Amino acid sequence: MQTGKGLRVRVRGKGVPPVSRCREDRIEVASSNKLLEAIVPWYQLNDANDPKLDELSRKYNLHPLHLEDARSPDESVKVDTAPHYTFAVFKPVRLVPDPDNPGEQTPTFSAIDIFAGKDFLITISDPTCPTTVQALDRARRDGDDEHPGKLLSLILDTIVDLYFPAIDHFDDRIDDLEDKVFDNPSPEILQSIFAIKRELIDLRRVLVNTRDASLHLQRDPNTIIDADHQPYVRDTYDHIARLLDSVETQRDLLNNTLDIYLSSVANRTNEVMKVLTVLGTIALPALAISGIYGMNLKGLPFEDSPHGAAWVAAVTIVATVLFLYLLRRFKWL
Repeated sequence: MQTGKGLRVRVRGKGVPPVSRCREDRIEVASSNKLLEAIVPWYQLNDANDPKLDELSRKYNLHPLHLEDARSPDESVKVDTAPHYTFAVFKPVRLVPDPDNPGEQTPTFSAIDIFAGKDFLITISDPTCPTTVQALDRARRDGDDEHPGKLLSLILDTIVDLYFPAIDHFDDRIDDLEDKVFDNPSPEILQSIFAIKRELIDLRRVLVNTRDASLHLQRDPNTIIDADHQPYVRDTYDHIARLLDSVETQRDLLNNTLDIYLSSVANRTNEVMKVLTVLGTIALPALAISGIYGMNLKGLPFEDSPHGAAWVAAVTIVATVLFLYLLRRFKWL
């Protein structure tokens, strides 16, 4: 018998009747059908509003709420289990130029929706997102067409691994802010601190939801992830825990940077006030003497002297120098 793989099988044995040509053809067709059934079809859509999704929904009996979630642009990361498939929404991250801060990059998120059943796989993603493209390419390269659960775990693992460059990006930005806050604490630094804090809040929210989704894949026995692929999901869960620890550490560093900024601004204000106080103290003897002579009182020293102005100026200078000496003596300057 000639099978679909080019393997010829002969049935021999004592008392075994020979296989007829017609029977060989039936065995060949049955073997080919089994090979086709083992290959799970993968449908890749670029838009959730594609009419093809409605056709697949009728074919594989997809739940209307899952279709609504897939078509919602603001849907959060989640995993839901239906009787015959698993629905998942993930948020890959990528770095794009920041329009409000030229020369800097900011993280942004795209959605990838997955319907994974035992006999089908549907993915809906943005083809312009390099993170999504990389995740799907790895699933095609390292996965197989017989286990949609493995394809789902590979997509999730790649998405989580690509969060690490975003964490490194935040580390570099925080290091630069720490250097600038010591050299020149300006209002622009304060704006950058609050901008990074907002971005970290968004990143943490996505990571927390992704952690809950991976935990759901581990604990729910009805998901498409079987026992053979559970270790890969647990490894992904450990990566998410590390990412969340890094985000918390970065938030603490930002709070410390903000405290340093406020302390630096307060110190600069104190220095300005100190200079103004010294200037006012130096001018105090001159103001006092000129105020007394400016009241036109009778009997003041040097009032009738032709050199009275010179004497008053000399007394003012001596009093000012004496005042400065006392301030130095008491270490107030």
